[in-house]
Amino acid sequence: MEVVQPHATQTVSQPTWLTWSALPWISRGASTALEAQLALRLLESAVEAPGVSSYLRQELPEVASEFAAQWIAVMQRGAEWERLGEFGRQPIEALPMRLITEALDRDAAGCVSLEATNGSATGWVVCAAPLLKGGESGAVLVLCSRGFSARSLPALLTVTRALGWGLEVARRRDKASARIERLQATLEIASQLSLARETKPLLELIAREAARLLDADRASIFVWDREHHEVVACPALGYEGNMLRLKDDTGIVGDCLQTGQSIRVDDAYSDPRFNKQVDAKTGYKTRNLLCVPLVDAGGQRIGAFEVINKRHGDFGDDDQESLQELGLQAAVALANTRERESLVRRHKQLTAQVTQSVEIIGDSPAIAALRTTIERLAATDLPVLVLGESGTGKEVVAQSLHYQGARRESPFVAVNCAAMTETLLESELFGHEKGAFTDAHEARQGKFELAEGGTLFLDEIGDMSPGGQAKLLRVLEQKVITRVGGSQTIRINVRVIAATNVNLAAAVRERRFREDLYYRLSVVALDLPPLRDRPGDILPLAQHFLSRFCVQAGRRSLEISVEARKRLQAHMWPGNIRELRNLMERVAFLCTGAQVEIGDLAFILSPDRDSDLNSTDLGLSEATARFQSEYIRRIVKRVQGNISEASRVLGLHRSNLYRKMRQLDMTEAGDDGD
Repeated sequence: MEVVQPHATQTVSQPTWLTWSALPWISRGASTALEAQLALRLLESAVEAPGVSSYLRQELPEVASEFAAQWIAVMQRGAEWERLGEFGRQPIEALPMRLITEALDRDAAGCVSLEATNGSATGWVVCAAPLLKGGESGAVLVLCSRGFSARSLPALLTVTRALGWGLEVARRRDKASARIERLQATLEIASQLSLARETKPLLELIAREAARLLDADRASIFVWDREHHEVVACPALGYEGNMLRLKDDTGIVGDCLQTGQSIRVDDAYSDPRFNKQVDAKTGYKTRNLLCVPLVDAGGQRIGAFEVINKRHGDFGDDDQESLQELGLQAAVALANTRERESLVRRHKQLTAQVTQSVEIIGDSPAIAALRTTIERLAATDLPVLVLGESGTGKEVVAQSLHYQGARRESPFVAVNCAAMTETLLESELFGHEKGAFTDAHEARQGKFELAEGGTLFLDEIGDMSPGGQAKLLRVLEQKVITRVGGSQTIRINVRVIAATNVNLAAAVRERRFREDLYYRLSVVALDLPPLRDRPGDILPLAQHFLSRFCVQAGRRSLEISVEARKRLQAHMWPGNIRELRNLMERVAFLCTGAQVEIGDLAFILSPDRDSDLNSTDLGLSEATARFQSEYIRRIVKRVQGNISEASRVLGLHRSNLYRKMRQLDMTEAGDDGD
């Protein structure tokens, strides 16, 4: 579009004017059928025109031909007059700008004859007519012709009005097309936002795409920190760390946040709200800007979105609308990213807490070897079978294998196979579809699906039904499951760790457990010794549990007296570590003294529970022999197999102790060292 500058005063005749209201009377019978057809075609072609420029390029030659014009143009009034489109060559040096301005102001068509400097007529007639009634469009049709007369003004006004309506249709099509393009661009940007996983890269992506979409030099997201009454800008170019903190009640951003209204500034330095210190520090010159509030799904303002320095002209209504639409997407993406970061952070904290809580306590050779084995196995995906009596810590071993391995960030899911019937266990493990059975009101994922990428711990595997064993074997071999009532197979990636207190080898021989499943599960078998076989671990375990439960009870850590320590070591612990843990939990909450005395253990550890000699069916000699055997065994274990030390505790010579052990048919051999 060409901008038209005013020229020197042109010598013109007195203008002839025709208003739209006078047209019905003056033009009665004046318009020809050709003019009417042209006006109709101008309206029809506007429907198909791809835009304003194309429409004018196509139709102005037709209008020029109708009125024998050598030159014709559509001019738009603004700060300066500009030409939206033209056809032909302008035959005169200067246009009569007063005529053109008055045509718009009068809402009338007018024409003048130009005169030469000597007063003679040049033959050129300049006509001007507003395109829409009331000057709504601010556009005027101007033409130069030698054969135009005032009698043609009604026809010109009729054609111009048709051209004006056509131009308005083309403008609306332009606006609609531009809006569609902006929406498509916004959707493309929104699809990119969904891929961001962290807040800072997300904000930088939003700013970069907003600047590109609105043809701006820079853009920033201001996140509102309500608690500290600040806004944090990211990215903030020119600042250390690319971050900038400002008070939330100052500047244009502060005004936008406080009022919730969009702000558009064409001259930043003339606006008293503009903070010039930012430019002064960065060396950047802000000319114009557009700022809109960021609002979350709940309608709460969470920040502001600002673009700076439009590269061509000033920011307009379309820019504001586009930034608001992009702001909606940005607010949702920002909320989702923050929530994900919070969940990841909490997950890591919980993982760290669980990892610390599954520490395997003990210094006995068996436990030291177990820790070494777990470290090696944790780095693999081999199935592991954990064997041991009830309460020996089989689940803790399974958790250690999980949290020390590469699957630690994925779920650890435990299932007690002995607590459910075959039908219920199948649904629990593999899930079910809606309507699969009476109470299946909705589809449900099974434990295998819930443990995807992680570890599934199958406790009490020895009590699983034959049918369940067969289905479990199929899953382990094929790595696929099928929900109860479903037909679609679901691939899984799960490490399986099984545990039992049953002698599986004997169960296989008795055909109570599938041999192929046994070998599938027991690629690696870990046999956990009972607590009575590692007496040196009793006190470290007791102190560990006691310290933990004292924290939960909100009291200082308790020490265990010498007498209580001896009582703990003398107990046989039929419930193993679980029994010791439960005891320490009760002591931590119920002990009234500053340290644990033997009296605090008496209500739990009764001497009568430590022996099976309560039966009255034994003869005196047999009961005596059994008691002596059990008592010697405890002492030997308490001193970790050192026979010399056991002899000292029992008050016997070492050779006499060996002789007594042979008499009692005791085959245990101890360490002969002093």
